[in-house]
Amino acid sequence: MGTIASRAEELLGTAVVATTPVAGGDICTATRLRLSDGTSALVKTRAHAPADFFPSEARGLSWLAEARGVHVPAVLAAEADCLILSWVETGRPSVEAAEHLGRALAVTHRVGAASFGAESDGYIGTLPLPNRTAPTWPEFYATRRVLPYLKLGRDRGSVSAEDAVAVEAVVRRITDLAGPEEPPARLHGDLWSGNVLWGLDGRAWLVDPAAYGGHRETDLAMLALFGLPQLSRVIAAYEDEAPLADGWEDRVALHQLFPLLVHAALFGGGYGARAGEAARSLL
Repeated sequence: MGTIASRAEELLGTAVVATTPVAGGDICTATRLRLSDGTSALVKTRAHAPADFFPSEARGLSWLAEARGVHVPAVLAAEADCLILSWVETGRPSVEAAEHLGRALAVTHRVGAASFGAESDGYIGTLPLPNRTAPTWPEFYATRRVLPYLKLGRDRGSVSAEDAVAVEAVVRRITDLAGPEEPPARLHGDLWSGNVLWGLDGRAWLVDPAAYGGHRETDLAMLALFGLPQLSRVIAAYEDEAPLADGWEDRVALHQLFPLLVHAALFGGGYGARAGEAARSLL
């Protein structure tokens, strides 16, 4: 079983009886651990990870768990070289799980945050995520979310000059486009569909957060970006618990600028063009 099992035994104080590679991770290596007490756990490793990479994820999971809304795996150990989480056995999406997710996400958002931002910077994928606080959401979103990744996308040649002009025009108008003021929400922060696990227990579990205090519409817009099964049920249940401000549908493109620019910086492809298209739809 090798080094991963030995390291897990050291951190957990429990014998590992078997390890199995887990498919699907493109940033980290994921391994299922079968423990001597009959339970399973997930260990994540990444070669040459920054020292705060896994501790940052662990802090985000714990912060979300404190809200007692959405379900997240329990953090069993978090060190510079690995993260060990409770195992989530996956099943199929259901109407009931989707509706529960919508209500639970509303609860987590409503618990809120001390400010727009977080106490420390984090990561979005493999990229650093600046979280220095700002007094308003438009300022935070423009200066900590949109502009840093627009610059990185331009530097990497994945955002054209024309698309950058459109995004910059949105930034100049962001106060007008942002909608009614809302207090900081407790966000997952990277809530695309791949970070929703449909548990065999009939519940939805959220993984791989980039958590911070932000605008609640950002989480919902990210759920829509790559398509989530039963999304309409999630949104309806969310609104039953915490109605969204008028015009939220018109602001989806605004909240999707951030993840589109992150994807442009990370993967290139057509994401820069999609960011430009989203920006132009707002102008």
